[in-house]
Amino acid sequence: MEQSEKIGKLKQKLKELNAEYAKIKEIKAERRAEFGRQLNEAKQKVLAEIKKAEQDLINKESKPIDITAWSGVNEPLPEFYPATLGSKHPLMAELDRVTGIYQMMGFDVVESRQLDDEFHMFDSLNFVKEHPARDGYDTFRTEEGLIPPAHTSTMQHRVLKSYKHKLEEGEAIAVVVPGRVYRNEDVDATHEHTFYQCEGVYVSKDCTMGDMLGILREFFEKYYEQKLNIRTQPGYFPFTEPSLEFMIEKPKSLGGKKGDFLEMLGCGMIHPNVLKMAGIDPLKYHGFAWGGGIDRLVMLRYGLGDVRHFESGNLNFLREF
Repeated sequence: MEQSEKIGKLKQKLKELNAEYAKIKEIKAERRAEFGRQLNEAKQKVLAEIKKAEQDLINKESKPIDITAWSGVNEPLPEFYPATLGSKHPLMAELDRVTGIYQMMGFDVVESRQLDDEFHMFDSLNFVKEHPARDGYDTFRTEEGLIPPAHTSTMQHRVLKSYKHKLEEGEAIAVVVPGRVYRNEDVDATHEHTFYQCEGVYVSKDCTMGDMLGILREFFEKYYEQKLNIRTQPGYFPFTEPSLEFMIEKPKSLGGKKGDFLEMLGCGMIHPNVLKMAGIDPLKYHGFAWGGGIDRLVMLRYGLGDVRHFESGNLNFLREF
């Protein structure tokens, strides 16, 4: 069997095992722990087989390359490559536009991290120890046990602790956190293992879900430069309660018609446990948070059909911007 075919079959087996978690609620309470233990053992075994098979494939296919070689597209290497030939990456240009809108609404901007730990990634966000997101199937980990963040919510605890003095001074915490995130995804035209998100955090004595929806509606109307209808539906995130999925009416600039809606991000009222963890009294203060992808905003704005362009380094694509 070809190595790539073997990897494909192992990943399919892993997906089937992952789907088994949905059966836990159907199993009698006294058997759930044993079922979960056996399922986790089976997943870890398949994950180890995938890791070994992928490394074997790399060892088989890797060839020495000259990293000093010029790789320009039919262009000679100039003695000094002029900066005027470069441009801002479309994701960075869009990220500046996004944070600029929030800054006009009074939000501070705090940059996310490239590596983080278990506490900030999961524990401080009310993830239970058995949550599937902690599994290597969903989240990358380094050999040292560090985690390339799977969401910008990894900064939420730091933001709450760093800015809680504002609450004591009678002001609100209002911060957005842009950053690169990483997911253990099978890459295709709509899925990428590396992309960008922007997190929003707001806490005060009297803020409500209505305030959150107003802020998000204002952002998207500024972003698409038109009035928009909005819609929500119930969602689930460990760090918010209640949780919502936020949708906007598809803008005319994207070919939208009345009644067409696009899901743009997840949001909700910050869970009391998350506030407590940061030393904020949930009986005295309330907050809300949201997070959404930047890559999708760029794809929608420019009518792009393949998310893989952003990380490809393809000069022909980048020159279009």
